[in-house]
Amino acid sequence: MSLREQFGKDILLSGWGHSKFGKLQDETLESLIVQVATDAITTAGIEPGQVDEIYLAQFNSGMMPLAFPSSLALQVSEELGGVPATRVENACASGSAAVQQGAKALLAGTAKTVLVIGAEKMTHAGADVVGAALLGADYDMAGQTSTTGFTGLFADVAKHYEKRYGNVSDVMGSIAAKNHRNGVDNPYAQLRKDLGEEFCRTVSEKNPMVADPLRRTDCSPVSDGAAALILTTSPNGGATSPVRLAGFGQANDFFPAARRDPTAFAATRLSWQRALGMAGVELTDMDFAEVHDCFTIAELLMYEAMGLTEPGQGARAVTEGWVYKDGKLPINVSGGLKAKGHPVGATGVSQHVIAGMQLTGTAGAMQLANPRRAAVQNMGGVGIANYVSVLETT
Repeated sequence: MSLREQFGKDILLSGWGHSKFGKLQDETLESLIVQVATDAITTAGIEPGQVDEIYLAQFNSGMMPLAFPSSLALQVSEELGGVPATRVENACASGSAAVQQGAKALLAGTAKTVLVIGAEKMTHAGADVVGAALLGADYDMAGQTSTTGFTGLFADVAKHYEKRYGNVSDVMGSIAAKNHRNGVDNPYAQLRKDLGEEFCRTVSEKNPMVADPLRRTDCSPVSDGAAALILTTSPNGGATSPVRLAGFGQANDFFPAARRDPTAFAATRLSWQRALGMAGVELTDMDFAEVHDCFTIAELLMYEAMGLTEPGQGARAVTEGWVYKDGKLPINVSGGLKAKGHPVGATGVSQHVIAGMQLTGTAGAMQLANPRRAAVQNMGGVGIANYVSVLETT
């Protein structure tokens, strides 16, 4: 039973906008928000005055002084004056949290048209500021001094994984190389260079070890960027056919690391089960997926959490070619966070927009052959806040 069958209405992605990701020195948080929100409204074929509610995702956590950006979206048009606007924050999953809040407003009947925006400015802040901000998303390390930051936390996950299942250094290098290669075809991506497997697998002066066993190529970059979409309950005659939200799921895990199995990502798995269950589909019904590869070990664990492989066998998805563009379930055709970039609050919205482009045949050089259904997975912290969406063509 799909979302539409359960609730008696459609939730449609009717239009979207996406900025380039990277070090955007000539852009401000406001200019990025206005750019993508304007594009989303225009491509949806609506007027600004038709927007009933706005959800704006931003993590921030001290990376910039302006910590109250919800009304910046009103800068798009005088017609947005008085529209309810709410900032949504749930660490690196803020974007998908905003998408789900918008969907719930439509399901509740309190809105018919919702503007969802994800935006972040990070590159202006020093590495110490960004590192401290991101560590605020970890129960044990928040407020602590760390030379490796969040990379160190996922390096610990990788060490636990390798102790339990064996070395995956080369597999992580292959994941990095895959996503860098995919990023070449994404005009929005921050890193558009095919680095090759040998480079990504090898520690070198240009690819140093950041936190053993994670090399620089195993880590997503610090980024600026924004993305936006319009959610509606009926088509509006926009620039492309709308994309249906067939199901969604959220699950949170316990915050203290001591209460979690470091390699199980149990709540991530549960969010997949809930989204697929609401959509009434199986993983085998997906044509591709955009997943949260903040680090290559995270993507490897996603293969297992989504049920593509059994626990400890995630490497098979790479070595047997399943997750490449021509595989049975292409993963991160956009380049993922690894190559596309990771402006934290924008990431979840970006994943939905990129999936929407694929499903409407408007993804340009990234385009897959006739995809009909996709999954988007976004998480905050080390598998703490977990969101999955199932999208399909209409």
